Amino acid sequence: MKWMRFRIRTNEESEDIIISTLSEIGLEGAQIEDHAPLTAAEREQMFSDDMVEDEENDGIAYLNFFAEIDDRQMLTITDDDGKKIQKTPEEIQTAIRQQLDELKQYSDIGAGTISVDITQDIDWINNWKQYFHKFYIDDVLVIPSWEELDENDEKKAKKILHIDPGTAFGTGMHETTQLCVRQLRKYVNAETELLDIGTGSGVLSILALMFGAGHAVGTDLDPCTIPAVHENMLANGISGKQFELLIGNMIDDQVVRDQVGYEKYDIVAANILPIVLLPLTPLIKGHLKKGGIYITSGIIAEKEEAVRKAHEEAGFEILEIHHQGEWVSITSRKN
Repeated sequence: MKWMRFRIRTNEESEDIIISTLSEIGLEGAQIEDHAPLTAAEREQMFSDDMVEDEENDGIAYLNFFAEIDDRQMLTITDDDGKKIQKTPEEIQTAIRQQLDELKQYSDIGAGTISVDITQDIDWINNWKQYFHKFYIDDVLVIPSWEELDENDEKKAKKILHIDPGTAFGTGMHETTQLCVRQLRKYVNAETELLDIGTGSGVLSILALMFGAGHAVGTDLDPCTIPAVHENMLANGISGKQFELLIGNMIDDQVVRDQVGYEKYDIVAANILPIVLLPLTPLIKGHLKKGGIYITSGIIAEKEEAVRKAHEEAGFEILEIHHQGEWVSITSRKN
């Protein structure tokens, strides 16, 4: 099997937003190369006694996106409806260039250059699994489908989340997800109706249901979330009556907002980048019940004040602000 690789030079701060943006044109997932120092948690996940020292961090990052290429030199990608379609390499490269040029208008994405080459016989979707091992969020054990429980896990873990992220973002390892998990655990009860915006692999919704929530609705732009969420629901004994998934954009798609429903949620969780949170936040109030809780994460420290201000301008009362690493979570209430 042959793959065409689109390699983008950028900076570490822009990795998430470029990955999210290019997913909208059908490029699923990315291989990231940077010199960002490993966190303590990441070092623990490496399970190596021969740990090399972190290289000097120059802030430069490379994102590698792969698309299968056939004998006719056509590339297979996934469209907005989750269907496989074919495009020429030139069409894909032009679409990438357009997206990067738009990002450059309001964000420093570094060089933003694109290089293209062809590689063969790689399992790029599954190679990352060698770095993802079971880990804890407090007393919640998150374990991938390719690992097994041991005796210590059975004694230590109060909750066990079986997870297979597939090609959708979200293992629960990222600081932003962990911030959300802790807030959900604090506010969820048996009556909770949860709206999980940008659900990804369904981690937040599934854990909220495991914490005792009554029902969850997840939304996401990426059709790749459908199989990932379905498999994770099955792995954790979550039924379709408990967790409903909708594909679409909450910000500009009125049909999706109508499907989600108004003034019916006890908690809305949005673990998304600030560029999405800022236009999304004014809309959320209409979907929450009076006294409902709005949990946001995915906020880099530099954007904390802007997102906090968005909460307040939308009429929310700030309840809590938490930090983990360079990330921030802001929780507020509709009064």
